[in-house]
Amino acid sequence: MKKVIKIVLLTPLVLILAALVILSVKYSPTYVYRLITQNVADVYDYQKYENRVIKGSEDTFQFAKRLDEKYVESLFQDRVLSTGFKTFDEWAEESQTTALIFIRKDTILYEKYFNGFSRDSYFHSQSMAKSFISFLIGAAIDDGFISDVNDPMTLYIPELKERNSDFEKITIKNLLEMRSGLKYNTSYIPGTYIHAPWHDEAVGYYHPNVRKLLLKKVDIAREPGKTFEYNNYNTSYLGLIVERATNKTVSEYLEEKLWSKIMTQDALFSIDSKKSGFEYMPSRLIARAVDYARFGRLFLNEGNWNDQQIISKDWVKRSTREDISIPREIYPDWLGGENCAHTYYSYQWWGNTNCDSTFEFFANGNLGQQIYVIPDKEIIIVHCGNSLEYYGESDLMRAADCIRYFDFHKSILDYGVEEAINQYREKKKQDPGYQPFDEHFLMQKGYTLLDAGRVEDAKQLFALNVETYPGSWSVYNNLAEAYQKSGEPDSARIFYNKSLELKPENNWATEKLMMLE
Repeated sequence: MKKVIKIVLLTPLVLILAALVILSVKYSPTYVYRLITQNVADVYDYQKYENRVIKGSEDTFQFAKRLDEKYVESLFQDRVLSTGFKTFDEWAEESQTTALIFIRKDTILYEKYFNGFSRDSYFHSQSMAKSFISFLIGAAIDDGFISDVNDPMTLYIPELKERNSDFEKITIKNLLEMRSGLKYNTSYIPGTYIHAPWHDEAVGYYHPNVRKLLLKKVDIAREPGKTFEYNNYNTSYLGLIVERATNKTVSEYLEEKLWSKIMTQDALFSIDSKKSGFEYMPSRLIARAVDYARFGRLFLNEGNWNDQQIISKDWVKRSTREDISIPREIYPDWLGGENCAHTYYSYQWWGNTNCDSTFEFFANGNLGQQIYVIPDKEIIIVHCGNSLEYYGESDLMRAADCIRYFDFHKSILDYGVEEAINQYREKKKQDPGYQPFDEHFLMQKGYTLLDAGRVEDAKQLFALNVETYPGSWSVYNNLAEAYQKSGEPDSARIFYNKSLELKPENNWATEKLMMLE
């Protein structure tokens, strides 16, 4: 009996040790050590790696400052409300926000640091680094090191085609747009939401020789150009192409083309190991928050920095505007489908379209790192943090909506939903063209209130959406959901059925009606 118990107790340990040995052989003991000791990535990871220093410039430009903290904090009140915190400062602390900078027309309206961070602190870029690597591809094209984005990647990394000739079909443009078809393992430990040890997010992050990994191990899963998959290897290959084309490290070239020209302070770029010396391109650029804002300003001004063209205007446009020739169906549903308001991906930059033909673009990183640019308002917002528990990647998009429709947003904050709607109706009578919101804005506002338990207020906003956009099937779903939540199933059925009349293939309404039977 004791022998059986011993076997039962020792078997899991033996299996774990065997798995560690296999992983050590496949990826290296350093990879296994990092995986165990570092576990989940956070904004302090750069302190555990060797870092290259990127020296700043002597540029004298400084943003003007005219603070309007009340205005800026009001743009985040929906997030404060939906998370249940009493004040903006409480939300900032609990969301692990570390920096928030708001700039309009080269003037800082808001600059605050939280949770022990300051203006001189280093802020981990996470995947915002991808937008900087994209910048370097454009710089290398400007300099003639790379001829065109349609070049095959094998023109710069020829040994790949010796391993698999299909690499020759992948262009630099495919890598920039995350449409390369590269194989990317995203498996989880069965029965959990924990990345498996062979998940490529972890392999690429902790491997001590990423260059070797790219040259020897990464393979192709599907035909390039046909599908979108967010894959860190795309960015790592772009960095390798920059290294090969310029004959410089990425840190050296980034200093030469960007930091030494416009940035205020030194930055860091973590390398995979001292021996390999390859920067972790997708996410381990470390800089000051205000320098992230300066990068946003460069792209807001289409590559021009105080009359000096740092990067070509054409590159900025191709990097940040939507390519409407790409069919929307290749993207996952969470990118917004066919609606006029949706999210898109360009050259390692994200973007949001609005139904009034305006757009925003942003560099985006895990744990709340964002450089968000609103071109038509000449606004740059930088947010840095260390958690996604109370901060979401769509929060700055919602703030942008509040900026665009500030009168109605402020009216709700000052007077409440019912009175804000009454004031709107009065102004609408006087000026039939007055429209201080759109469908998407009211939907987001309504769901914020619904999540906060203010169901009656949500119903009023959703009803206003139905009144204003009666031809939209989704507004009926929203109102139906509010009625369902308030315990009025008969009214919910009416609006779900109306939604189905407008869009019979509306699975959401069909499923909800089945639940109400």
